[in-house]
Amino acid sequence: MNKVLLLSVFLFGVLASSASAFGFGRPLFSHYLHHAAPSTAKRGGNLVMRERACDLLGKKANRKALAQTFSNKKSHKVQAVNLQWKRLWSDELKREIRIRLSTKGIKTVNKYGSVDKAAKKFGVDLSKF
Repeated sequence: MNKVLLLSVFLFGVLASSASAFGFGRPLFSHYLHHAAPSTAKRGGNLVMRERACDLLGKKANRKALAQTFSNKKSHKVQAVNLQWKRLWSDELKREIRIRLSTKGIKTVNKYGSVDKAAKKFGVDLSKF
């Protein structure tokens, strides 16, 4: 009787310790969570992922392109947009704006003479940049 009681207490202890290690108790690596929050706060708040698209023209990646091999097999590939970060002077805002443009968008800005005229043509609000 004594051995059965001792064995049941031992098994209960083993189960209790393994249950806390597998997510039923407190998390094992809780100290990582405390270090993650202040680093994003230092950089200016919430990090937001943006779409890889031209801010002026709205050009996005072509996801329907096909790569063709020598044996005529076709597989899908992505043709990415050539995006560049540009600092351009806005006469209307009286300040420099930092905008992500495709190379076609850069040519468009050069064609219209200023970023303000190009943004007016394509209906883009430059005050967000």
